[in-house]
Amino acid sequence: MRAAGSAFEQRACKELERAGLILLARNYTTRYGELDLVMRDGDAVVFVEVRHRIRAGFGDAAMSVTAAKQAKLVQTAQLWLAANPKYAQRVCRFDVVAYDGPVDGAKMQWLRSAFEAE
Repeated sequence: MRAAGSAFEQRACKELERAGLILLARNYTTRYGELDLVMRDGDAVVFVEVRHRIRAGFGDAAMSVTAAKQAKLVQTAQLWLAANPKYAQRVCRFDVVAYDGPVDGAKMQWLRSAFEAE
């Protein structure tokens, strides 16, 4: 499962770079959780959560980023910003890149500003 997640993170990173974003960090891990991708989009810092779901029995991939998961992402992002002070004053946003369906046929759905930091 981890290998598939890593493959989708790589795929998302390539797609986002094609769209003009610049990778700053990958798999930044703290006690609160992990940031899959940290990217720059112009002057904004973008924290990207990458999700894949083969079946939508419990909702699609984007829906799997629950309020609890969002809170962990916000906490982890705050720690990343504290560790990278040159980015601390920039506008930040949280994007979700979701893939639904079989690995080889999963289509990317990019949700910019998928949620706000509370």
